[in-house]
Amino acid sequence: MARYTPRHAPRHAAPRRSTGRSALSAVGKPVVSTGLVAAAVMGGMALVPLDDRANADPLTLAIDAATTTTSLEESRTASQDDVRVATDRSATNDQRAVLAAKADSAARAQAAALAKVRQQQAERAARAAERTRIFSNAQDDPKAAAQILLPEYGFSQGQWPCLEQLWTGESDWRWWVANSSSGAYGIPQSLPASKMATVGADWRTNPVTQIRWGLDYIKRSYGSPCNALDMWNSRSPHWY
Repeated sequence: MARYTPRHAPRHAAPRRSTGRSALSAVGKPVVSTGLVAAAVMGGMALVPLDDRANADPLTLAIDAATTTTSLEESRTASQDDVRVATDRSATNDQRAVLAAKADSAARAQAAALAKVRQQQAERAARAAERTRIFSNAQDDPKAAAQILLPEYGFSQGQWPCLEQLWTGESDWRWWVANSSSGAYGIPQSLPASKMATVGADWRTNPVTQIRWGLDYIKRSYGSPCNALDMWNSRSPHWY
């Protein structure tokens, strides 16, 4: 009996296998498998298989790495700029502090110098006022006037005891006394009395004029009051 060959394929036959061309979608566009990704390759384009979309895209990694590097560089530059600015500001503040300290020191020195000058002026004014007072009172206290005048003739205060003793012996410091036998006159017992006119016309009544003449005479004749006293003591009757 001859074998029966059906005219049609079975209803549930296996689907025809692809002839090798890429499958097309219903609208004619290629369907890209989820296991493939496009990558730019020098000289052409190639499809690179990937295991899964969870794996990072190399191009994305490269871009992210470049962005991270740029961000780090910018951060480093910004940090360096901040440090430089802070350093410059600190140096500027330090310089301002030094200049301010110098200005303050100069101001204090100037104020101290001015205060010293004023003090010296005040002291000179006080001495001048005291000198005027003593000279005005010389008839009552001629010794005070003599002590002030000693330095003007180069005599130290160490010469004062000798001068005091010498003129105590001559006139007892009386500006009006006259020697009845010789005519010597005044505190230093000038002989003749008119010699004292070389210092001032008021020699008869002004102890200061008499003292000035007497100190000048001692300096020219004996060098110092102590030398004059030694000579005075060596003579009898006493004179110098």
